[in-house]
Amino acid sequence: MTDTAAQHRHDPGRSVAPPPSRPTARATSRKTRVRIAANAILLAALTAIVVATLRAGDSHSAPGRLLGGYAVAWILFAAAVWTVRKVPARAATVLVLTGSAALALGGLTAQPRTSDDMYRYAWDGRVQAAGISPYAYPPAAPELARLRDHWLFPTQEPCKGWGLTHTGSGLCVRINRPTVPTIYPPVAEGWYLAVHTLSPPDSRHKPLQASGAVLAFGTTLALLRVLRRRADPQRAPAGAALWAWCPAVALEAVNNAHIDTLGVLLLVLALGTATTGIRRGALLGAAIAVKLLPVLALPGALSGQRSPAQVLRVVAAAVAAICLAYLPYVTASGADVLGYLPGYLHEEGYEPGDVRRFALLRLLLPGAAAGVTAVALLTLIGLHMWWRGDPARPWRGALLLSGTALLLFSPSYPWYSLLVIALVAMDGRWEWLTLTLAGTALYLAGRLLPGFPLQAWAYGTAAIVITAGACLRSGRARRILQRHARSLRFGGERI
Repeated sequence: MTDTAAQHRHDPGRSVAPPPSRPTARATSRKTRVRIAANAILLAALTAIVVATLRAGDSHSAPGRLLGGYAVAWILFAAAVWTVRKVPARAATVLVLTGSAALALGGLTAQPRTSDDMYRYAWDGRVQAAGISPYAYPPAAPELARLRDHWLFPTQEPCKGWGLTHTGSGLCVRINRPTVPTIYPPVAEGWYLAVHTLSPPDSRHKPLQASGAVLAFGTTLALLRVLRRRADPQRAPAGAALWAWCPAVALEAVNNAHIDTLGVLLLVLALGTATTGIRRGALLGAAIAVKLLPVLALPGALSGQRSPAQVLRVVAAAVAAICLAYLPYVTASGADVLGYLPGYLHEEGYEPGDVRRFALLRLLLPGAAAGVTAVALLTLIGLHMWWRGDPARPWRGALLLSGTALLLFSPSYPWYSLLVIALVAMDGRWEWLTLTLAGTALYLAGRLLPGFPLQAWAYGTAAIVITAGACLRSGRARRILQRHARSLRFGGERI
């Protein structure tokens, strides 16, 4: 006779509570199906909103409609990421891949809407296919007149509309800055040539957008692989979803076909899959030779590596990869391989004292000191992440330095933060995604709010969210929240 039965026999007035029942397999399966269905519905709605937003107009004719569509898309994105956390890993992986493919296809449904950079990519590929260095002549140069067509140089219609501009000589062109040479580094130029070579004749913008979709989906696959190896396999799909389903990826990596995505993929491979210093350095150097921004990931790539030999292997491999990429172009163009980079830095305000940069620092410091302070802060952060960073999580230092750089320099181009989005997917610190929102708001709403200090407000809000996230993630804050949660739970039991 059990003790419970004996107690019941001696105290027949006392009821014996049945043992707590566990959820049945059928109930668990039903909850899982509901979660999967809810997530699929959210992804379908997100894809539909992205498509509708792209069809609403461009950044000049309909910035308000674009902002509204982006806002709805980000809300659906947040809800989808939240719900997928409780979906079993295998089903969640299928959802991540399916959603990534669907959003990439959604980005292909319209021509570029907010950036005309892709037209320069197409032109640079065409110039190289003709055996000419892209750094040799600007698009408007008479030496390249034989390469012009009616798509990039429309002549049979009024030169009016989004993406069209006149040169000083009256030439109508879709390419931005048509009177200066290209700015892009050699690995990017090699990608443009490859896409042009593989594209059907007269295919216009679709091949570059399709290549952006391939790169975005490839980055999703790379993130899933990295997160499965380096983190909890159950949490890997939710982490990868932060990149795969982010509206900025569909809009900037696919629709606008920004070459930044190639650098992002190379950086994810460098930090997540490279097992040797030479391989990591070579991949990092290739990423830098796509777009200069990945150089901010170097201290993260060196996290905790205090051995001079280890540091030398990574740095030497990165420098060697950059030099090898530049070699054929230096042979063809000499010192002109810098293209319009110096002029671009001046034009975009990346100089000490320029009022278009350092929005947050200029609230506290004079303009001349803001740039110096920003460089000093980034240097200190970089040294700290190199010396004290976690070698098992090199992406954490890369995220901190890259995100802080965007916060301090406060650019108005949301595609600059594609790198940050991928690092957020690797590290899980979602609060850094507010940098993408800040850049998008600044890029689209600037013409809607003339005179309003939008730059400081947008990046100031991002700074507040990021700081709050860092505080909540600290060990002390977690302990306080855990004690508070326990007190509420125990209080409820007493009631």
